[in-house]
Amino acid sequence: MESNSAERSSVQRISPVHIRLYAVMAAARYHGIELDIRDFAAEPGESSPSPATLVRWLRDFGAVAKGMRLRWRYLVKLGYTPPVVLLFRDGSAGLLVRTDPEKGIVWLRDPLKGEGEPPVPIDELRLMQLWTGDIVLIKRRSDESEADANFDFHWFAKMVLREKQGLRDIVFSSMILSVLGLFPAMIVMQVVDRVVNYHSMATLVSLTGFVVILSLYEVLLTYARQELTLVVTTRLDARISLHAFNRLLALPLEFYERQQAGEVLGRFNSIFKVRDFMTGQVLNTLLDMFMLLVVMPVLFYMSSTLAWLTLVSAGAIGLIVVIMLPVVSRVAGKMVRAEMQRGATLYETVAGIRTVKTLALENTRRAEWDNRTAVVIHWRLASQRLANWVSTMVQPLNMFINRGIILVGAYLVLTDSSSMQGGALMAFMMLGGRVASPLVSLAKIMESLNEVTVSLGEAGEVLNQPTETYALTHGMRPPIKGALSFSNINFTYPGASTRALSEVNFDIPAGTMLGLVGRSGSGKSTITRLLQGVSRDYQGYLRLDGVDLREINLHYLRRSFGVVLQDNFLFRGTIHDNITAGRPGLTLDDVIRAARLAGAEEFIERMPAGYETWIEEGSTNISGGQRQRLAIARAVISDPKLMILDEATSALDPESEALVNANLKNLAKGRTMVIVSHRLSSLVDCDQIAVMEQGRAIDIAPHTVLLERCDVYRTLWLQQNRHLEQTAQPPQALNSTDARSSGDPGQKVEQERPGGGGQN
Repeated sequence: MESNSAERSSVQRISPVHIRLYAVMAAARYHGIELDIRDFAAEPGESSPSPATLVRWLRDFGAVAKGMRLRWRYLVKLGYTPPVVLLFRDGSAGLLVRTDPEKGIVWLRDPLKGEGEPPVPIDELRLMQLWTGDIVLIKRRSDESEADANFDFHWFAKMVLREKQGLRDIVFSSMILSVLGLFPAMIVMQVVDRVVNYHSMATLVSLTGFVVILSLYEVLLTYARQELTLVVTTRLDARISLHAFNRLLALPLEFYERQQAGEVLGRFNSIFKVRDFMTGQVLNTLLDMFMLLVVMPVLFYMSSTLAWLTLVSAGAIGLIVVIMLPVVSRVAGKMVRAEMQRGATLYETVAGIRTVKTLALENTRRAEWDNRTAVVIHWRLASQRLANWVSTMVQPLNMFINRGIILVGAYLVLTDSSSMQGGALMAFMMLGGRVASPLVSLAKIMESLNEVTVSLGEAGEVLNQPTETYALTHGMRPPIKGALSFSNINFTYPGASTRALSEVNFDIPAGTMLGLVGRSGSGKSTITRLLQGVSRDYQGYLRLDGVDLREINLHYLRRSFGVVLQDNFLFRGTIHDNITAGRPGLTLDDVIRAARLAGAEEFIERMPAGYETWIEEGSTNISGGQRQRLAIARAVISDPKLMILDEATSALDPESEALVNANLKNLAKGRTMVIVSHRLSSLVDCDQIAVMEQGRAIDIAPHTVLLERCDVYRTLWLQQNRHLEQTAQPPQALNSTDARSSGDPGQKVEQERPGGGGQN
């Protein structure tokens, strides 16, 4: 009875807003999507999450969601359905699991209870007293194959075809405009042949009214088509940009460590050239092709001779472009690569400007920029010269279409070899220009296709790399306590000839403070990489609370850890924003608690704006120690059960390091901590210290035990704390002790010379 009453009181304490969030989480869990309520960020001014806010939250974590308003008669016809979230007037929500249209009843399930709890039937009258009419539909992302497919022209074509409704309207309006485009030429023909030749004022008035009406329709249709085209291209632009950036985020850290940042950005930006080509030049040319389909039969009706001359001339232009295609493609490819290399130089210079200034490297960087620019100019000049050659070769044919056709037509009119009159010739010239323009544009598309193909290939070098998408969206989500077990762990970095870790075996219980020590390259940081899931191609078994790390959802795993590195990046924004960067839904009280744990509260409160103090780019307005303490606050705000500190204090001054180390005991309460440090003095209070040597864990024990039995640890300790040994010994023994501890032969020889024995 007591447990039941406690359970009821805990349920009563849950606010309607949280019930609404739990309903969304339960519906998403049905589709295999795990959400964390701490990740939810409410919109400013919202007392309870709106359907749009809930949909945004769901989409951020890979779900397909849609909020909509529905009437009862449509709701009751849903039948058996996956859980549908119904939003209630008090700010809470329920889960619709089944409906019965014949009885007029729907079944609702309490989101705070398990799936085994039977749903409750409710009729229209009772539901309408609670329900706002809003629902949230959720399903698992159906375009996973599209999101993981290679970025190529086939992928872009599928993206374009997803806008079927908009494209259909654009095609329909283009066909109408193509038909209307015939009338101006026909009217000119009538004006010349009927009005001018016969001086018919009545015909002129009639044609004038007809022209006004047609012009009005053409203006309206042109505006409508441009608006439709703008909407479709904007939607395509947004979808392509989102997919490309999501793919960039899904790439593993190992890829970024192997690639130059400037080249990654340059290749990624190449995708926007392809986007502009697909949504701009190609789309406009295809729309103009409708004019060709409509006008060509009319041209052949007017004069088959002139029509064939127009087609042959335009075809010759296309043939010249196709012949020059391979040469232009090679030069365009070299120009694109040269521009990317120059962009990489620019990025490196800006990113490392502090080093450039402090080491006076301006001349070196300027020389490299000059060389890169010279290469770009060389290939750009070559590309423009080729384009100039192609333009010069097609210019006579283009001039013939615009000027020669009228001369041939005039000859045909004068010789009476055709039934064409002067007005018909003028109409043919107006329509002939519209026919040649799409054909010339189509030829120019072939020319642009070379540069776009190269850009797509460069973007594919980045975006088509293997991603972590599957690991980030699949896997177990067990409750984490922090017990770690390493069993026969072997790991080799890609391209390396020797193992970074070799037969690593040790276990630590939950709540342990573990230190990792060893010489540079001994494998300390590699262990932390494996724990974070950065590298998963290891042999053996690495278990967290008895579960193999590779079976745990990677996103869930990383969100459950708190990681502090040697050099932590703070984003441009306020201190509050930086501390809550991983948990945007947390409150100011959570931020203050995290800052207090990290020892950052005292300097934050001294700042004029407190937690709203703006952090400049590169954290130039705060010290290194303050930056590290903010990073620690960012790591502990989610109350992780396992924290990793990888050389988190090595770059700090002694005062800041002492302050951070003093907080480690407070941070370690109730959680497992893995601390990597070259400074052994900061690890003295660790429960266990693992000593790494050439990729092996040669010993693990507390500090005092390692000093007695581990030669490697004792040597490292003496090297760092020699001054303590010297102050503890009498003055007469200092020299000999120094010589023995340092192992320096030169010093030993100098100690023996005063005695003179054994020198000869």
